[in-house]
Amino acid sequence: MRRLAALLLGVILPVASFAAPRPHPILAATPISRLDLPWWRQRFDAKQAILRAGPVDLAFYGDSITQNWERDGPADWARFRPEWERFYGDRHAVNLGFKGDTTANLLWRIEHGEADGISPKVAILLIGANNLGHVHWNAEETLAGIDADIAALHRHLPNTKIVLLPILPSERSDWVTQTTNEVNHVLATRYQGNPFVTYVDVTGIFLKGGRADRSQFLDPYLSPPDPPLHPTAQAQARISAAIEPVLSALLGDRKHGP
Repeated sequence: MRRLAALLLGVILPVASFAAPRPHPILAATPISRLDLPWWRQRFDAKQAILRAGPVDLAFYGDSITQNWERDGPADWARFRPEWERFYGDRHAVNLGFKGDTTANLLWRIEHGEADGISPKVAILLIGANNLGHVHWNAEETLAGIDADIAALHRHLPNTKIVLLPILPSERSDWVTQTTNEVNHVLATRYQGNPFVTYVDVTGIFLKGGRADRSQFLDPYLSPPDPPLHPTAQAQARISAAIEPVLSALLGDRKHGP
């Protein structure tokens, strides 16, 4: 509780102080590339070409959860593409999700072209799950990373509205669950009433009795199974439905989905 109280001391920050100077660099808020990975470099270059071709009205920034929108079965729980088309197919949307990326990796991408030469009406940000993985960055570090990503997006895209999503619930460890809750609690308070950022809490989609609802995740269906972390296509569609009222209002278009 003391740790959470300390985090809450500075929850209301003006946009100008999203990335306030710190005595020591925080890796989660430091641009770090993954260009040494051939697939990552290839994907980065391919996305650059898509961004340059335009137009881009809606940009998704994230990790594998966002990248999964490009999957299309064959199992029903992996048929993301039809849901993407239903919600975003006519919205000039681009998927900038990269499997395994942390807030630091996303920050590098934003600073190296993923927010240049475009002016989307809305950017959807879902990042932070991998901060709690093998790099094991705590709540304070992860919050600094998310703040840095938002500050970079706002600096490069001053006319773009940001829809910020929480770190989704998962079933990895008690520490991950506690840290996820700490981060989301602060994000909800920190960005309340922010003129550029709208925080939409979708965690209820993934909880049952206060714990992660395994039926909403695709990982248990894998062979061998993994701990619940990534939404099924159906659960991801529920996220889209939950943010749709905010998104359609910001885009100024018709409401999509069911």
